[in-house]
Order: sequence, then C-alpha cells, then structure tokens
Amino acid sequence: MSLLACNAQDVKENNVDTFTSANGTKINMHCIKHGSLSINVGGKWIYIDPVTDKVQPATDYTTMPKADYILVTHEHADHLDAKAIEQLTKDGTTLIVNPRSSEILGGKGDTMKNGDTKKMADFTVDAVPAYNISADKQKFHPKGRDNGYILSIEGLRIYIAGDTEPIPEMENIKDIDIALLPCNLPFTMAPEQLTKAAKTIHPKVLFPYHYGNTDIQQVVKLLEGSGIDVRIRQYQ
Repeated sequence: MSLLACNAQDVKENNVDTFTSANGTKINMHCIKHGSLSINVGGKWIYIDPVTDKVQPATDYTTMPKADYILVTHEHADHLDAKAIEQLTKDGTTLIVNPRSSEILGGKGDTMKNGDTKKMADFTVDAVPAYNISADKQKFHPKGRDNGYILSIEGLRIYIAGDTEPIPEMENIKDIDIALLPCNLPFTMAPEQLTKAAKTIHPKVLFPYHYGNTDIQQVVKLLEGSGIDVRIRQYQ
C-alpha cells in the first residue's frame, strides 16, 4: 500500500478475505485502513467508517465503487468523514449513523441507537453498545453514545465493534462468524483486553483492527490454542 494514498487498486490487490454465506453467496471483505473497511455482497457495496485524509495514507474513494450502504459507528474524525461519505454516495445510498453523527452531518442519515435493529434488502443490522469502561478512558467513548454493528447476511454474522473495551454486553453477542475488534491504546483495548473480548464472543475469524502502533502480534500469541482464526491485515 502506498505511503501517500490508497485507492481501488490497493484495496483490490491487498487484504481481501472471501467468505461464503449459507446460501452460497460470496462475501468479500476489503481492509482499507484503521477502522475503515468495505464488504461486497453479490455486487452490493457496504462501507464502514470510510475516512479520506484524517487517517493516513489518504484514501481516494472516488476510485472505488459507489456505496449501496454506509455505516458510521461514531463521531470521531477517524470514523466520521463527510468528504468520504460524499465521494461514495449515489442515488439510493443508505447512510446509517448513530444519533450524534447525524447531528454533525446536519440531520443526514438513518439513525440507530444501541439496541435498534434495521432490516435492509440485503442484510439485517443490529446496533450494539460500544464504550469505555476504564475510568481514565470514559471521556473518549461514553456509554450510550456510540455504536458497534452486527451484520447478518444470509446467515453469516459479522460483528464490527467500533471503539470499545470488553464491555458486559459482549456476553450477549452470540454466534459470530467474523469479528473486528479494536486494539489501540489509550482509546480502546490493550492486547490483553482484546483477548478477553475475543474469548467472550468467540468468533470463528477475528480481525484485530484500528490498532495504530500496537504490536498486534501479541494478540496472535495470546489467542494461540483458542480455536479462533486470527487474521492480521493492514488496519493501522
């Protein structure tokens, strides 16, 4: 991946994982960077937390397929980027945001709060809590404001945690095929916390993401023998 910019060619050639739904549909997950990813389901494009230049390398979304769906977990600039949303939006794009992000965008988007469920044409999305529990971190992600999302696509369940620590609500997150969990101190989880969260949820496949300068190989070592397929992609 270029040190200066990433575009459609980078995303196509690097960090793509393919899964198959219960109905035989191919689901391609594309790692873009940091907390940004896209998912292609039968030609439909889902983008999560797309960001242009607030996180380097800068991403030019004009070179990528337009979005059928865009999901934003919360308001921070490394997750909510009006420029990226504009570049990806076409007629018919569905934008899903937490309430605070909608306010920042001037009321745009379909809002979801913790506990809400929306049934789309191509998948179902559940908004789940994402917040800090450590006393010194609660100012970053207070309880009740931000979302994680669970996408259910033809029986395949993908948990995108957003910015969170190992919260009690994770005990209720079941039957996850693919999980993306953050590992970026001081804002989210240390490797030991991520390991605890992963063992609570126990996905079949785990992508540590949004990991910044963390030595992410620590997670691989800590989860040896857990039965979880840990995959490291360029989510710095």
